[in-house]
Amino acid sequence: MAHLIETMAYVGETPWHGLGNELSPKQPIEVWAKQAGLDWRIESSDVSYMANNDKGHNLILPFAEQKVLYRSDNFEPLSVVSQRYQEVQPREILEFYRDLTEQSDFELETAGVLKGGRKLWALARTGQSATLKGKDVSNGYLLLATACDGTLATTAQFTSIRVVCNNTLAISLADGSGGVVKVPHSTSFDADKVKQQLGVSVKQWNQHSYEMKQLSERRVTQAEAANYLSRVFNDQDNNIILFNSAKKEKDAVPNAKAMNKVMQMFNGQGRGADLDAARDTAYGLLCSITEYVDHERRAMNTDNRLNSAWFGAGAKLKQKGLEESLLMLA
Repeated sequence: MAHLIETMAYVGETPWHGLGNELSPKQPIEVWAKQAGLDWRIESSDVSYMANNDKGHNLILPFAEQKVLYRSDNFEPLSVVSQRYQEVQPREILEFYRDLTEQSDFELETAGVLKGGRKLWALARTGQSATLKGKDVSNGYLLLATACDGTLATTAQFTSIRVVCNNTLAISLADGSGGVVKVPHSTSFDADKVKQQLGVSVKQWNQHSYEMKQLSERRVTQAEAANYLSRVFNDQDNNIILFNSAKKEKDAVPNAKAMNKVMQMFNGQGRGADLDAARDTAYGLLCSITEYVDHERRAMNTDNRLNSAWFGAGAKLKQKGLEESLLMLA
């Protein structure tokens, strides 16, 4: 599937995925809905099937346990789900941010759809930032995403984006407090409840910033870096990820080739690899992993790269990289 440029929008600098319609800052939700391709509804219809009886007559019969979801604007089918499935409307993704943008320091920066409308998302800057030595700046964001094809629960996730390279990293904390809330489609989506659970506060960001500072002060040798990459790429679960990617995303590469590429970025070829916080540090190793996933890992197209980096195999690879880097602080 070709990427759908007309179904994404952004403000500020062109996002790392390079897609979208540019908007001026502080646009109302209504403008975002139109420009980001989120101005339609998910409709549903009962599923039926055709059968022939012994007299040769065609019969149209209902299949009561399932329903088909489709777009209201072009009637394109999205998925077949159970009757219990609770869909989240495109407009709800944007409305989630209305009070945050109107009453707090949040600002929508990018939003849109993937896979023809099967995945919907919006990303807002929280106003939080952190600077490591060498003026290595990261900004805090809140991502809200959902899917109507059974591949993703409605997920609200704090995310860090490193300015020098636009690398994205989901904030997952060592103490288990986390920065994510997931609402399964077996239950209805309650935006206020999600915000309450998420905390929409500075706690997660402050701890994440503290952990990144610790990583930037943890010096690593070439041998330690090689062992780290071996653990990240050759973990049994990750091998499954790469294997499945070869079938589904067609963006997997042999582990040795991937490890060599990441090591090269760590040793100076990566964006911002020469900054004090990243050079020969555990933080630099982690940044090399995120840069590899967001910018270097093979993908069929930009849509697939973004989908993988945020929701799929790429996101799992970055999570493994974060977990292994934090273990180096023990």
